[in-house]
Amino acid sequence: MKMGIVQRLCSSWSNVFRLGNRNSYSSFNKSVDPTNPSCSSSSFLTHGIHVFQCPDAVGIVANLSDCIASRGGNILSADVFVPQNKRVFYSRNVFVFDPVMWPRMQMEEDFLRISKTFNAMRSVIRVPALDPKYKIAILVAQQDGRLSVDITCVISNHYRSPENEVIRFLDMHGVPYHYLRTTAENKREEEILELVQNTDFLVLARSMRILSSFFLRSYGKDIINIHHGLLPSFSGSNPSKQAVDAGVKLIGATSHFVTEGLDAGPIIEQMVERVSHRDNLQSYVQKSENLEKQCLTSAIRSYCELRVLPYEKKNTVVF
Repeated sequence: MKMGIVQRLCSSWSNVFRLGNRNSYSSFNKSVDPTNPSCSSSSFLTHGIHVFQCPDAVGIVANLSDCIASRGGNILSADVFVPQNKRVFYSRNVFVFDPVMWPRMQMEEDFLRISKTFNAMRSVIRVPALDPKYKIAILVAQQDGRLSVDITCVISNHYRSPENEVIRFLDMHGVPYHYLRTTAENKREEEILELVQNTDFLVLARSMRILSSFFLRSYGKDIINIHHGLLPSFSGSNPSKQAVDAGVKLIGATSHFVTEGLDAGPIIEQMVERVSHRDNLQSYVQKSENLEKQCLTSAIRSYCELRVLPYEKKNTVVF
């Protein structure tokens, strides 16, 4: 029996974001990034992630490195991006440290001091072992897909009885399911806002409802969408049929931030798969759904590991 979208989301979040233990380290190697579930730390060390965005200047890397080293920390991986002909600096450092020698509050003060020195637009710290997990809500439409991410709340316009397999699965994992019947005249956005007010970000799982500018402004946090197509090609409804009709040889999935423009937000992740004249609409949809699952998982993992930074108005930096 196939698992539906909600079941797959619930069952694999812990596998995506769990941090293990690691006894040895290789610096500046993304493959051994400790935010990867296969990496680990010793019993007295833990991992921190710091992302930084500021006007480009001399000495930023030196100051960040010295800040970590002066507290007994060690950088495991470092990514820097300075766009050509633009005076802006982006960085992401993953480091190991002893929380007794460098308490979390002191860490905030240290990085804040650097932020003020360089007039930073963004300075975010995350210590996965110490900080609370991200709280998210999933907005699901009637269509079923197969995605892999854990959820704390499901909001859907599709009614399911208490005996439904999905509802039983959610009950078993303590995940609330909220059915809100919506119409073109009543999108029930105020009720949705009430349900998601304590979340860190939202995920749209094949939700076909278009969120209004009122909702986006009121929520005020990031919303990640998964689109079963390669944007901007084949946007809107039924992109798989559009692709079949166009005779494409590559299909894809796109995960992006939600903005007021339909399917026009900055792209976080895209994946593709080759198709041929032997594929029909059913096989297109099957391949597309598999890509959706992988693409959304990758996008949310990147977001929670502080790999995603806004770049200009319609772009992203993904370390």
